[in-house]
Amino acid sequence: MGSEPMIRVQNVVKKFGGVTAVDNISLEVQKGEIFAFLGPNGAGKTTTIRMLTTLLKPTSGKLTLDGLDPTSHQHEVRRLFGIVFQDPSLDQDLTAWENMDIHGALYGVQRDVCRERTRVLLELFDLWERRDGFVKTFSGGMRRRLEIARGLLHTPRILFLDEPTLGLDPQSRNQLWTQVRRLNESEQVTVFLTTHYMDEADRVATRIAIIDHGRIVAVGSSRELKEQTGKATLEEAFLALTGSSIRDESATSADQMRQMAAMWRRRG
Repeated sequence: MGSEPMIRVQNVVKKFGGVTAVDNISLEVQKGEIFAFLGPNGAGKTTTIRMLTTLLKPTSGKLTLDGLDPTSHQHEVRRLFGIVFQDPSLDQDLTAWENMDIHGALYGVQRDVCRERTRVLLELFDLWERRDGFVKTFSGGMRRRLEIARGLLHTPRILFLDEPTLGLDPQSRNQLWTQVRRLNESEQVTVFLTTHYMDEADRVATRIAIIDHGRIVAVGSSRELKEQTGKATLEEAFLALTGSSIRDESATSADQMRQMAAMWRRRG
């Protein structure tokens, strides 16, 4: 890992009118890390991702991706990352190959490079045999793997995964993370993920940041967070740090993420 972080967030605040969604947070993610960003509904996760991915400007503070400010270098920063949203964004009436091909064209990937990169990624995610199959015939796990493969087509340095295994069965979840880890090791892609499955963060993440009420309440490895709270599991540590009361999803986070996915599909 180099000394310059791949993602740096410094004293970032984001306000919507009188509501402070993100309250003076700072964090760093190093090159090649798998970094989990965990928090209850409405804690500020989605707002932070929107700022990192150029869709929101911070009210104050600074953030950089590979040294670039997403507010002043939007185009360059967007080429640095791939992103997979909670909501599906594939074209159901196209084949796996066609979905990859369109993404390559949007990002200006050279035709021969796009073909080779598509082959490598579809093989990595166990989709090569189904490259000519229509997405509408795919299982949920296959669609998720295709979305991640597509997000990696333009060789990004960072991959944002927002609840990528939501609704998948345990076998599909396990297979997806196995392939993400393999890719992280082979290409040193930095992974920034959110998940509600604590076992995934425990197993996959190098480090974990927990955000609650817009503030970072803890950062460390799973082992460190368990030691800090004196708990046996990451889930117990998470509850000790954030409380056990049920949160309503705020203005919200799900709506914001759906809007974000729609904006991303239209961006070109």
